Amino acid sequence: MKIRSFQCNSLAGALRAFSFSLLTVTASALLIMSCSSEEEQPKQIVDQPSDQVIPDQTEKEQPKQIVDQPSDQVIPDQTEKVPEYIKTAVDQIKRSKALKIGNTWLAGVSIIPVFYEQRQFQPAWTDPVKIKDLIQTIENIKKDGLLPDDYHRRPLQTLSQQISGQSPPDPQLLAMRDLLLTDALVLLGYHLQIGKVDPVRLDPNWNMSAGIGAKDPATLIQEAIDSGSIYQFFADLRPRDEYYHYLKAALAQYRSIHDQGGWPPVPQGPTLKKGMEDKRIDILRRRLIATGDIVSTPDGPTTLFDEDLEKAVMHFQRRRGLKPDGIVGENSIKALNVSDEVIIDQIRINLERVRWVMGEDLDDFIFVNIPGFRVYYVRDEEIKWSARAQVGKPFRQTPVFKAKMTYLEFNPTWTIPPTILTKDILPAVKRDPNYLKKRNIQVIDNKGKVIDSKSINWSKYTGKNFPYQLRQDPGPNNALGRVKFMFPNKHAVYLHDTPSKNLFAQESRAFSSGCIRIENPFELAQLLLGKGWDDDRIQQAVKSKKTRAVNLAKPVPVILFYLTAFPAMDGEFHSRKDIYDRDQTLLEDLNAEFQPNKK
Repeated sequence: MKIRSFQCNSLAGALRAFSFSLLTVTASALLIMSCSSEEEQPKQIVDQPSDQVIPDQTEKEQPKQIVDQPSDQVIPDQTEKVPEYIKTAVDQIKRSKALKIGNTWLAGVSIIPVFYEQRQFQPAWTDPVKIKDLIQTIENIKKDGLLPDDYHRRPLQTLSQQISGQSPPDPQLLAMRDLLLTDALVLLGYHLQIGKVDPVRLDPNWNMSAGIGAKDPATLIQEAIDSGSIYQFFADLRPRDEYYHYLKAALAQYRSIHDQGGWPPVPQGPTLKKGMEDKRIDILRRRLIATGDIVSTPDGPTTLFDEDLEKAVMHFQRRRGLKPDGIVGENSIKALNVSDEVIIDQIRINLERVRWVMGEDLDDFIFVNIPGFRVYYVRDEEIKWSARAQVGKPFRQTPVFKAKMTYLEFNPTWTIPPTILTKDILPAVKRDPNYLKKRNIQVIDNKGKVIDSKSINWSKYTGKNFPYQLRQDPGPNNALGRVKFMFPNKHAVYLHDTPSKNLFAQESRAFSSGCIRIENPFELAQLLLGKGWDDDRIQQAVKSKKTRAVNLAKPVPVILFYLTAFPAMDGEFHSRKDIYDRDQTLLEDLNAEFQPNKK
């Protein structure tokens, strides 16, 4: 499915926006309260008559609940009491670090007191147009893959209906709505800038920090309310890169497909290919029409698999990361029969992932999409190089993290890491005493001396008690190939060449033990090393058979990321299999009711 006019350079600009602020979100900017399990939960604020101020209850440690009492009597105009109700609520927040209005907990408990104190507790939402605009913005947040109910949609609708039915309106209801509107604005801004779901909870190794700017949050809220347009304020607040907006466009398009009835499932059966006739072919054609993979259609139903249909199948296969052979076998039918609801959720999941990492721009960086099996080098907003990649197996996953590449190494040796030593090498040596010799792997003691492998009683060693180091000599069969790209990290993961080049032709390329094997690595080396390192010089370095480290002129950021839905270089919306089964957990958190005290 074509998404507008997405071009290669647009993807480069989009990838460029995957940058990461090294500053942690400051405590003053944190919008979400934290409640320890040992703390007693706050009590509810007792309902007060609408013409009285909620009394000061500072002698009590916990707040009570503010509950609105609709009145069927004419109420004198007491709107001047709205600040008193707001002040009472703010005092309760400051005492208990929590406030519940009706059944709704406020989230911005670190910001709301500061904001209203700066206003001398005057209500912030007195313009009916801006109130309407914010409520409409809440409704429209589903276009970003988020849930309107996380932003107090229902209580705000209820309060607005109650207030509109009163003349004059109850000041307590006005105060409650004001607080909820402000809190909704806080939550919207927070979630649009850094996401609803905490990535650290899903991945303890997460090391990408997203800042929300140096401006005082209370000042930012006031600027939002004072702005000429609430809509424009949030438009400016959203991630501005094209990557995010193309995913939004894809979400809208697939929701439109869903509203029109989705697509028909293609029945299983014999493999379909050009020239065949089968009653399922008409269903296949209608399935591909639904997602725009085929444009031309014959008059009436047809059971012939013609050339146009073959091209459409190949188009679909490319978008799903399948081998584009135009043949509809078991894997293609499974991909065709993924429902529109699943694709919609997949887009929502990846919109959230993009929100996690929006920060300052990077001009020069390497980006690896793990489930996309592809690596990109971006410079000056242009993709200078891209290649297929092999990533970690599901039980030895390539981690998601950021680091800085500082050097590369020609003719590298390979020191066997502990996991591979324990699970792969030692069992293999015990089965075949010549295993190490066949692979040019030497045994090194703690003094750096080479030990004869035949002098070792391998049967008594496991990975934990093995006193030696295993090192593979440089050469064409070295597991790292002829060059590796180093960005020091605790995972011992890096990019490298590979002797297993035949595996790049596979659809799914999760073959490694965690590192990223890349195709055409010398092209990347030439681009990174720059002037003075043409192909001839690189080949001379390789042919020397000597291990040589070459520092980069300046460090290059490396981003290993996980996207199962994305706009690709060919201008199409692409989706991939969730090879590490990460999507479902994120989807569950994305769909769950937002809990401020659990953020």
